[in-house]
Amino acid sequence: MVDNYQDHLFALIVVGGGGTRLWPRSRNKTPKQFLKLFNKQTLTQITAKRFAKFIPWEKIYAVTTTKEYKNEILKEVPQLLPRNVIFEPLRRNTAPAHGLGAAYIYKKDSEAVIVNDYSDHLITPEDEYIKTMKAAAAAAFSGDWLVATGIEPTYPNIGYGHVKKGEKFGIFEGKIIYKFEKFVEKPPLELAKQMTASGEYFWNAGQYVWRADSYLSALRAHEPKVGQALDEIIKVIGGDNEESVIKSHYERMPELTTNGKPMSVDYAVSERVKNLLLVVGNYDWTDIGDWKEVWQNLPKDAQNNVIIDGLEPGGEVVNIDLTDSLIHTDGRLIATVGLEGVVIIDTKDALLVCKKDRAQEVKKIVDKFKEDKKDNLL
Repeated sequence: MVDNYQDHLFALIVVGGGGTRLWPRSRNKTPKQFLKLFNKQTLTQITAKRFAKFIPWEKIYAVTTTKEYKNEILKEVPQLLPRNVIFEPLRRNTAPAHGLGAAYIYKKDSEAVIVNDYSDHLITPEDEYIKTMKAAAAAAFSGDWLVATGIEPTYPNIGYGHVKKGEKFGIFEGKIIYKFEKFVEKPPLELAKQMTASGEYFWNAGQYVWRADSYLSALRAHEPKVGQALDEIIKVIGGDNEESVIKSHYERMPELTTNGKPMSVDYAVSERVKNLLLVVGNYDWTDIGDWKEVWQNLPKDAQNNVIIDGLEPGGEVVNIDLTDSLIHTDGRLIATVGLEGVVIIDTKDALLVCKKDRAQEVKKIVDKFKEDKKDNLL
């Protein structure tokens, strides 16, 4: 049976999130997954093309949060089938998003095994990623298993959740699959150092592989209101009242798990199930969450700077002794003297200047705009 998993292999791209730490380029209308920051491609395009290297386009699905985002996805990635791009009528966190995608894919193929990923991840080399996902898919298809991906840590990171591997489960597609031992929330620095040194802990990449029926079953068991809603949604997929029925079920869907946590995949399912496995991904993985990570993942000049052209023509940068910095132009001249480790992002209606090592705190600016009801800047 394992040999046939590729006949049932699907992909699901979760295209959500506001990317508030990439303000002022990332806005509600154009969140980070639609910004052309890397080789004139958006993160959504990069993710879809990566999947297309081992999964046919007609088996690649995307789930997003608005009809406008669906239209943008189809504009950016016209190879996707319009019926395969699904939008949620309300934001309900990642567990329902994955569930809605699984429901549509299950309707297409009741034996489907899904490789899930978010649209804001950069991965190199892609060949190693593909090998890892195929191994996870083979393991998931072999029984009622959910497979998490752990990335080998390159340094002690206090911003990522960690996962610990257990004993060996088996070998699939030439890779060892482990039993899953435990999750650790974002650790303090000393604990992160210990975990990195141990070789037993890995970064939680949020990259899951599972059979559609296994994930839907896990939701029924641990979040029955979500699971039951998806069961009803499956019945109407393809029908005349599909959109209205989905909306009515989403309106009644809880925003918190039964133990009071956000309705994310980790809290709702993966931290609670007993049938979780782990595959180790030996590839470079980055969740593009702030401007520092953008800087880290782009080519540098001789002074270790990254200069990104904006949407408007004519942007020019004149640097005197600028080092280790990121500048994003948007049609205006930007001149700097004697700066080190800064981020400068210029747009038509806003200018951001911050220290690169405090790029995570850009979210505080967005939070303040929300508090002050300055929706035009969001």
